[in-house]
Amino acid sequence: MRDTRESRLLLVLLIAIAFALITVDIRGGEDSPVEGARHAAATVFGPIENGVSSVVDPVGNAVSAVRDSDERHDRLALMEKENAALKAKLGSDDRNTSRLRQLDNMLKMAGTGQYGIKGAEVIAIGAAQGFSWTVTIDVGANDGIRRDMTVLNGDGLVGRVTTVGPDTATVLLANDPDFTVGTRMENSDELGFASGQGDRPLRVELLNGKAEVKKGDRLVTFGSEADKPFVPGVPVGVVSRVDPSGGDLTRTLYVTPYVSFTKLDIVGVVVQAPAKDPRDTVLPKKPKPVPTPTVTITITPSANAPADGQTEQQ
Repeated sequence: MRDTRESRLLLVLLIAIAFALITVDIRGGEDSPVEGARHAAATVFGPIENGVSSVVDPVGNAVSAVRDSDERHDRLALMEKENAALKAKLGSDDRNTSRLRQLDNMLKMAGTGQYGIKGAEVIAIGAAQGFSWTVTIDVGANDGIRRDMTVLNGDGLVGRVTTVGPDTATVLLANDPDFTVGTRMENSDELGFASGQGDRPLRVELLNGKAEVKKGDRLVTFGSEADKPFVPGVPVGVVSRVDPSGGDLTRTLYVTPYVSFTKLDIVGVVVQAPAKDPRDTVLPKKPKPVPTPTVTITITPSANAPADGQTEQQ
């Protein structure tokens, strides 16, 4: 349409009519004369609006989803990072708790036996030394460690020091086939020699072939001259099997060691022997036996049972 005088007059007229209709609609409320027209328009244009909305909304939702996805991704990444840090902290706390427990048990054992010890950490296993059962600890000559010192932990005898460097030392474990230690039986004081057998129980040869021994008996170290390489009283293990006595000069026992040689972490090197033999005082307390429950059955005579001296008639 060209911009002419007539077109401008028509536009002004339409605007005036629109304002008039608006005024009449507002004043009429629900009885407005244009209510029918508005309803008809809604009937015609409503489905079109819904169709347009169904086309436009998924696009808007997709944009929001992408934006929210980025936000969720950031939150998820942060949560995963925090979770990993928490797991690492918990793992570290668990490890520290375990090591503190090991150290506490070892200090209690040292206190009971009056052993002067130097704490150490196992930092390597002995693959470099061949097929021997050995470990390397992080203390050496600079820490006062010398060859042929006893090594223990909170459970019992670990081994003896064989090689010493300035800051590290090698320990031959008690389960090594080349390891031998003098032992003494709890209570009976029977003496013997325990030898390592790798991942099998220790083999103990008692000097008395007729010694009374049973499964569950316990052994400690007998000690060495000048307390090297072994101080007395360190728990060794528990008898798990006894070979039948065949009249030999010695008697063979198999002993499960207290120490788990595949789980070594915190150990102690005995740098000062006790003033006197602690005997059996360092052994752990024996668990109290659990009483076997007994069942008492009481039989109540039936009311229909014949009285004493009477017989049931057929």
